[in-house]
Parts: sequence; structure tokens; C-alpha cells
Amino acid sequence: METSPSIVARDVTFSYGDKRAVDGVSFAVERGEILGFLGPNGAGKSTTIKMLTGQLTPGSGEIEVLGMPMPARRTEIQARIGVCFEEKNLYPTMSAAENLRFFASLFGVRHFDPLPLLERVDLAQRAKDRVADFSKGMRQRLMMARTLVNTPDVLFLDEPTDGLDPVSARAIRALVRAEAARGAAVLLTTHDMMEADELSDRVAFINDGRLLAAAPPEQLKLAYGQRSVRIRRRAADGSVADEVVALDAAETPERVKAAMGAGDVLTVHTEEATLEDVFVAFAGRGLAS
Repeated sequence: METSPSIVARDVTFSYGDKRAVDGVSFAVERGEILGFLGPNGAGKSTTIKMLTGQLTPGSGEIEVLGMPMPARRTEIQARIGVCFEEKNLYPTMSAAENLRFFASLFGVRHFDPLPLLERVDLAQRAKDRVADFSKGMRQRLMMARTLVNTPDVLFLDEPTDGLDPVSARAIRALVRAEAARGAAVLLTTHDMMEADELSDRVAFINDGRLLAAAPPEQLKLAYGQRSVRIRRRAADGSVADEVVALDAAETPERVKAAMGAGDVLTVHTEEATLEDVFVAFAGRGLAS
């Protein structure tokens, strides 16, 4: 069993021509840890993942996966990882069970039974149905099952719940937690900040190819965000207005008292900083920009 981190990147760079897409990125993911890898489109997330999975070779720096150098031992590493990207690489004319059996054969998994995995993603009753007849949520759940056919030690998940209904998204999140609990290291990219906050043991922010921070979500929110209280009240003329008061300022008690007495109070809610607030504090733009 490896005692070193499952994923290690040391001062990794990559350029497309004259454009530096990844610029000196360093981080590690421990066994059983979920790292949320966050940033806006074009920040360098996909390029970093492609280097970690052996699809691209770094211009400089070092990558180790499961204690082995990538890409020098690419074949050995790829046999022990699972990758779930947004692009669905399923075969629509094959059944769900046939898809899993086929991918298991590519990994050399012998005596493979697809039903236990299909049960984990609530597709056992559709095992013999063609994937062409599946909804987007069903295909995504099958993609997650396909990712697990080789019982991977490392999972690379790119937007695993993007566009899914709440039931399908919840099922996939539960599966991710279960894999981490089993001991798999998980690198998760998502634009859903609530999902990143809920799932991640740590989050790493990347922007313009550079890593800005890597820490537990709560630690980052406390350090860089701002807590507040939102008071919604109805004025004498019937209009409704919100007032947001920062909780950590010296004048907070007086401002809350004044707001509470300025009309008919409808609701009072405390609001924590969000991961997007933290990112904007670092990079000056939102994650989806």
C-alpha cells in the first residue's frame, strides 16, 4: 500500500505554442481525499488533468501518480485510475451491461459481473437496455459505473453532475463519497460551488494557469470571505427591501438594531461566505466567466 500521496504535481508547466496554459502548478492528493479543483473556463484545469492522466506531457516539472512517474509509467498508472469526463464515451447501440463488460475487458478484468456496479448507480433494472434509450442522467450514472470497472485507486472526475436532475446528482455524489471512503484519491472539477463545498476535503483554486490556494473549504471561507446577516422588511408603503449587514464589523450591532426597527421585518438570515466569494477575492472574477 502506498504511503505517499496518490497524486503529486511538482512545479508543472505546459504551453500551447506561446501561451502558457499551466504555470508552475504544485499540489498533492492523499489516499481517500477528495480535492476540488476549481477555476473559470480556460484557467488550466483540463490541461492539468490531461497531464495527470497521461494524455499530455508536461513541458517541465514532475508528476507522480500512485508513486509512479507520469508519463514514464503511463500504462501501469492508467490501469489503476478511473476517468469520467463530460464527453460520454459510451456505446449507444450496446446495452448497459455490455458497455461495462467491454470496458472491463480493456482493463483485463476477468470474470466481471456488471450487476453490482449497475445496482450502485440504480440501473440494474435497465442492464439489458440499449444506452441509446437512456436519459442524460442515466448515461451519466452509467459513466460513473464504467469509471469503476477496474476498482481504481485514483478517480479523475470532470463535472460529474453537470446538468443532471437532483436525484441523479445526489446518487453520483454519494458514489464519490463511497469511493473516497474506500480509499480512492479523487480529483474533482466542477463549476457547482455548493457541490465542491459539500464534497471536497480541500479545494484548490487555479486561474490563468497558476494555483492560487489549496485548503479546506471552511478555512478559506473564514479567511477570505465575509459573513453577513440579511434582513428583509416591508416598509410603510408596502415595498419590500433587503439590507445586508456584515457580521464582523464594529458597527454591526447598531446597524442590525436599526434595520430591525426600520419596518415590518419579514425574514432574518445569516449568510456565510461562499467558495465563489473566495475565488473572486483571489482572482477578481467569477468561476463561470
